[in-house]
Amino acid sequence: MLNKYLKYFFLFAILVAIDQYIKYIFVNGYYKQGDCISLVLAYNKGVAFSMFAFLAEYLKYIQISIMLIGFIYLLNNKEILRLYILPISLIFAGGISNIFDRFIREGVVDYVYWHCGFDFAIFNFADVIIDISIVLILYISYKQEKQKINI
Repeated sequence: MLNKYLKYFFLFAILVAIDQYIKYIFVNGYYKQGDCISLVLAYNKGVAFSMFAFLAEYLKYIQISIMLIGFIYLLNNKEILRLYILPISLIFAGGISNIFDRFIREGVVDYVYWHCGFDFAIFNFADVIIDISIVLILYISYKQEKQKINI
């Protein structure tokens, strides 16, 4: 069982490393203007859509507390951890990487800016893997419910 968790820990570590490397590229000057999507550096001092930016200095500690509470919950609920281990790995990778930004940079490094037809939020790779994890959680939950109905 430990081997299985180790595999997901390596996935977590690789995703954090990839996200931090991409952010490093943008922090060091990469820029590309496009018609619909631009790759530009932006620092988000809040959370999604810059909400709670007024808590900028405290957000990292609030987010660490939330992640620790989630981690403790998962340690006490092994069945949930077992069932959702892949999306949990993705959520923690994206979350930890974004929190890491708050400690070493001005805020979370965002760089993908959608502006085709309408302006959308600027986001990063960590945000994408968190979104993918939510889709996976919904899919796994749907499959579980479908199995319960068919039994």
